[in-house]
Amino acid sequence: MREAVLRVRALCLTSFKAVAVSAMFLGGAVLLDPVTPGSLVSSANAQDDKAKQDKRETRRTPALRNKVYERLAEAQGLAEAKDYAGAAAILNDMIAEDGKRALNSYELANVYNLFAFLSYATEDYPQSLRYYEQVIAQPDIPLAMEINTRFTIAQLYFVQEKWQQGIDALLVWFDLSEKPNAGAYVLLAQGYYQVKNFDLALKNVETAIDMHEGEGKLPKEQWYNLARFLYFDKEDFDSALDVLNTLIIYYPKKQYWVQASHLYGEKKEEQTQLALMEAAYEQGFLDRSSELVNMSYLYLNAEVPYFAASVIEKGFDDELVDDKSKNYELAGSAWAQAREVAKSIPMMEKAAAKSDEGELYVRLGNVYLDGDQFAKAADSVSKGLKKGGVKRPDQARLVLGMAYFNLGEYNKARKAFRDAGKDERSEKYAKQWISYVTSEEERQRELEKDLM
Repeated sequence: MREAVLRVRALCLTSFKAVAVSAMFLGGAVLLDPVTPGSLVSSANAQDDKAKQDKRETRRTPALRNKVYERLAEAQGLAEAKDYAGAAAILNDMIAEDGKRALNSYELANVYNLFAFLSYATEDYPQSLRYYEQVIAQPDIPLAMEINTRFTIAQLYFVQEKWQQGIDALLVWFDLSEKPNAGAYVLLAQGYYQVKNFDLALKNVETAIDMHEGEGKLPKEQWYNLARFLYFDKEDFDSALDVLNTLIIYYPKKQYWVQASHLYGEKKEEQTQLALMEAAYEQGFLDRSSELVNMSYLYLNAEVPYFAASVIEKGFDDELVDDKSKNYELAGSAWAQAREVAKSIPMMEKAAAKSDEGELYVRLGNVYLDGDQFAKAADSVSKGLKKGGVKRPDQARLVLGMAYFNLGEYNKARKAFRDAGKDERSEKYAKQWISYVTSEEERQRELEKDLM
């Protein structure tokens, strides 16, 4: 049980890393609401108004003077045109020598804010972070400006994989923010996941999912994936299954069908396990050898050998199933159980030919015997016994004796049965067959006399 759980956990972890972590942290995707040049100056008045209306804190923010606004607007225009050097030149001029002292705290915060954007635009994240830190270091800036900047600071820490600093910065932002959105809780959950505080990671991603669902919105796929992995880590398989079933409905991908099927198997709900794999198979999701082999075994366990054999044989035809002895053996055994002897024989022949041991030649001999191909049965069993590695040589010799008996080679049959009888497990049957062979031989002689 434990080994099976670990296998499914590994499967979940692999897909979680592929789907969730890359989507969350690479390519700047951490910045859920990236700062744009237009938000640096044009929104200043709106920020000021919101701060004045905020009942939690009253700040007397200095005014943004017109001449300063004009220079900032000029720098912003250059930034929007991607003339970052030109924009930086204007900003540097504004804070050169006595210019910096001439700016009030709010004006200086806007200069650093635009500097930060320029650094971000050129992917100099450490420098961008330093500028944003200078923004919030200015006294009496609008509360809304501080809140927005602190969130961006937290994001930039995450971009640089400074997880604990990002968490700390985000917690300060949560204390200041009146209505944190779902994305912020996910960002915090991602941070806790990276520092391996899985309990807090789960708590925050659950909050984000509940918020979105409560508003009638569909949470993002990677949010569910983070929750699914964390449930799995806690071995809360029922909750993990609930998430997987949701993913199947809204984000139907192969890995969710397969993982849900595995989990239902661990819960011993074999019918549901098979149903999910069937659904995945019908959609063409199962394109790996291990998946098709597993599908075949599920059908065998459900006592549907015909479908088990059909799945594995189609896999061979489509060149998806590995060309291995054990896979041909599976197909041959399934066809044999389905009473399709003619289809079983070529599969078992390939299985035996690729095997290093004689066991499969003995099993092939059994199939030949069922198909009334007695000479081939005798030859195959003899080859298996000679090759070695047969699990029950006594039973193999019983089959050999039956093949020789049907060929009318009674002396060889008796010898095979005598050899089989040396094992006490087959002694009784061997004696019965020897008696039968003797009586049949006598019957044949009497029949020949009557015909003379």
